[in-house]
Amino acid sequence: MAHDAHAAADTRRGPRPRREVTTAFVVSRVAVLAVAAALLLYAAPPLVADGSWVSLTLLCAASAGIAYLYLTRRFVPAKYLIPGTVCLLAFQVFPVLYTVSTAFTNFGDGHRGDKQAAVSAIETGSVRQAPGSPEYALTAALRDGELVFLLVDPKTKQVQAGSGQGLAPVTGAQVGVTGKVLRAPGFTVLKAPEAAARGQEISKLAVPTSGGVIKANGLSRAVEGRAALVYDAACDCVNGEGGPWKADEARGYFVNARGDHLAQGWQVNVGFGNFTRVLTDPTISGYFLGVFGWNLVFALASAGGTFVLGMAVALALHHPRMRGTKIYRIALILPYAMPSFAMLLVWRDMFNRDFGLINQLFGTNVDWLGQSGTARAAVILVNLWLGFPYMFLVTTGALQAIPRELTEAASIDGASPWYGFRKVTLPLLLVALTPLLISSFAFNFNNFNAIQLTSEGGPFPAESPQVGATDLLITYTFRLAFGAGGAQFGFAAAISVFIFALVAVISAVAFRRTRKQEEVYA
Repeated sequence: MAHDAHAAADTRRGPRPRREVTTAFVVSRVAVLAVAAALLLYAAPPLVADGSWVSLTLLCAASAGIAYLYLTRRFVPAKYLIPGTVCLLAFQVFPVLYTVSTAFTNFGDGHRGDKQAAVSAIETGSVRQAPGSPEYALTAALRDGELVFLLVDPKTKQVQAGSGQGLAPVTGAQVGVTGKVLRAPGFTVLKAPEAAARGQEISKLAVPTSGGVIKANGLSRAVEGRAALVYDAACDCVNGEGGPWKADEARGYFVNARGDHLAQGWQVNVGFGNFTRVLTDPTISGYFLGVFGWNLVFALASAGGTFVLGMAVALALHHPRMRGTKIYRIALILPYAMPSFAMLLVWRDMFNRDFGLINQLFGTNVDWLGQSGTARAAVILVNLWLGFPYMFLVTTGALQAIPRELTEAASIDGASPWYGFRKVTLPLLLVALTPLLISSFAFNFNNFNAIQLTSEGGPFPAESPQVGATDLLITYTFRLAFGAGGAQFGFAAAISVFIFALVAVISAVAFRRTRKQEEVYA
């Protein structure tokens, strides 16, 4: 009876509507499955070769989950949410977390690996040719994809293969009259251009021997030498020239009694050391407020100026009596369509004092990029030229979404065009465009290219050559962290966290004001 009742109810309801499967949905599902399969095929062999079974298991489980999700008709919302969530984690959350974690380390040039790698680099880099040691004819070759040295003894003409594991004899090798190995069974001899392309790798390879190590001296010769600096695990120090060098675990260096340290160190956790350096180092903190103030002016002038200019042009072309709007819009969008880095370099040459177009056009002799005031005005002008087409486009779209009846009603009530714009059009535009203005401000706050490719942060005063008049925090950070002292990724990450916090606070305050504005005009 119950079954009959349910059947009757289903009959009254009629057949269930079938979901319509669109072509776009099928294409997107095939694309996601293809990407997942390609990643699996690409990543699985290296994981198997390295014995990373946990990573391989996670990869297979994720691939199986994606296959099940996109091969079934169920879980339709998840089919759209999961790709977006994965991209959010991969391209937003992970970089932020990695930057924050790097800020608490001394990661950079000389501190890229662990202590064992540092010891190996110190010993290998201090190798000096031993007196009376043989000089071998060197031929670079590959064995199962690994770089090896084919060494020919000048006295015995015996050929040996040298790798990081040591020396091994080679049989059946053919040696030319110059001592170069022409071919050898099981080896792929590198030609001169191929060996030159691997020059850095060849110079780093050290072949251990009973009397020291063999290192390349160019691309055709190798010599046997001894390490001038040798690590002693008993004292956790490096003995040799200028030593002993004791390990300083807090700094990640080997330090001697005079306080000097070896160039090669290892990566360690330095806590808040990078952050305190930003705040306490007078060469950094002394210029921070000045750079920050100019950074705010540049970002506000760029975002506000492009909005005002773009809005003015959009309002002019939006007028119903305006003719030829398509031609004007095509012409106005050209700066936005051109590569910005190329246009920045062109503008830099136009501002040149000696042969720049601007001085020639106006018959002046102004050093535009050599004075603080003119250089700042120049970079703002260039950024306005590059940015206003974007604001013109978005303002045009927002204007078309505002009903004309509103402005017509205001004019009927006796409002002047300016009053109608200020009380009707502008508030509605700001409700739609304020999030874009905030994002434009955040972008220009870190607009590295606009400064680096135009003025390179200059001009630089004689009393502070490390900070220029047009430097933003991001260009100032780049010069401090990647200047003559080498790359300091940990220090750069710490300053990036400061910049992120500043932009986040300013954006949060702006968004709060935006929500209040939306409530008023809702």
